[in-house]
Amino acid sequence: MKKDPEQQEEMERRLAEEEKIVGHVPVVHQILSDRPDMLLPNLDVSESMFAGEKVLPHKVKHLIALGAAVAGGSPYCIRAQMENAKMFGATEDEVLEALQIACYMGMTRGQSISFRVFADVFGKEYTE
Repeated sequence: MKKDPEQQEEMERRLAEEEKIVGHVPVVHQILSDRPDMLLPNLDVSESMFAGEKVLPHKVKHLIALGAAVAGGSPYCIRAQMENAKMFGATEDEVLEALQIACYMGMTRGQSISFRVFADVFGKEYTE
C-alpha cells in the first residue's frame, strides 16, 4: 500500500510526542505505524478521551481506564493506566481502591452470567 507522505509525517510527529509524554510508544502504535491510515484515527480517538480536562480530571480518567483494563484482562494496559494514574497524582490507596472495585465488578459479571445459567439449567426461578 502506498503511504501518504503527509500522514506519515503527522504520524511520526505524534508518535514522537507520545514517546516524550509517556516515555515509550505502545506496542499497538508501533505495529500500526506501518499503516498511518489506521493509526492516526486510533490516536484521534485516544486523544479525544484523554487530552485535556474537559469534565473529568486526568487522574480520574486514568483510574477509570485502569478499571476497564482490569476488566479486559490486559496486563499491558493495566500497567500503562496504573502508571498514568500515578503520574497524574493518584495515590497508592486510590489505585488499590480502583483495583478492588474493578476486580469486584469482574467477579459480579461472572456471578451475574453463571448464576442465571445455573438457574436455567436447574429449573430455578428468578426475576429480573
